[in-house]
Amino acid sequence: MPLTSMNELLATARSGGYAVCYCESWNLESFQAVVEAAEEMGSPIIAGFNGGFLGHASRQRPERLSYYAGLTTALQKSSAQVAFILNETDDFEQIQEGIELGFNAVMVENEHLGLEDYRQLVKKVVRIAHAKNVSVEAQIGCLPGGSEGGPAGEVTDPKMARAFVEDTGIDALGVAIGNVHILTRGKASIDLGQLAKIREAVDLPLVIHGGTGFPPEHAREVIALGVAKFNFGTNLKQTYLATLRAGLAQYSEPMNPHPFLGMGGSKDILVAAREAVKQRVKELNRNYSLR
Repeated sequence: MPLTSMNELLATARSGGYAVCYCESWNLESFQAVVEAAEEMGSPIIAGFNGGFLGHASRQRPERLSYYAGLTTALQKSSAQVAFILNETDDFEQIQEGIELGFNAVMVENEHLGLEDYRQLVKKVVRIAHAKNVSVEAQIGCLPGGSEGGPAGEVTDPKMARAFVEDTGIDALGVAIGNVHILTRGKASIDLGQLAKIREAVDLPLVIHGGTGFPPEHAREVIALGVAKFNFGTNLKQTYLATLRAGLAQYSEPMNPHPFLGMGGSKDILVAAREAVKQRVKELNRNYSLR
């Protein structure tokens, strides 16, 4: 079916008292896993890629966004309701390209920008995105980083959030209430009281980034307080890597490499990784969307 607007997915989730999961992909197998999980569960989902990662300074050269945007064809042939997001990028040229290539949602990252520069960037993005019926998510506050060298974090200020929403015209707001980016073990400590204050100030779908470390026992409470979208990435990659490691342990030269890579049988490590991620996506949907 055609791509579904992220605005529509989140509005329906809010009215229905559930949330939609964004499960981030990084290659073909992970993308297949996300879409197939949604199809098999009959659940709406948000698929996409991290724009900041695709253009990260550590890459020898930025990835061609067209390779990733080309997967819209697969989404249009899917039986699931899916929105397609270019996540966490502050590169305006990349955002423009992503919109032209078919992403129907974008999340503008604020980690490396001051508030005024961020405000102006988001307003520019909203102007070009809304003209193409593309949803825009932004964030007030900053999540602490669970990995070495991550930011210290800044809790979302409700008054600042309200002013930002009114000025920019965004469609969804990411919030920092104790959730942590790239938390590779343990659980974050969530401030439900702060979320309640944000909910009073802002009448938009709220978004939890750093879903890997978000305690699932709080999912129902935060959905009741306006959260309509959970983001997951770190744990999906952990699942993928663990499965690859186990599969590769069964291979050594001079064994025939083809059954282990690209033939799609029981020994194929890419198939095994895809299936493992798919099962993890299903688990996240059950634990967090509460649909």
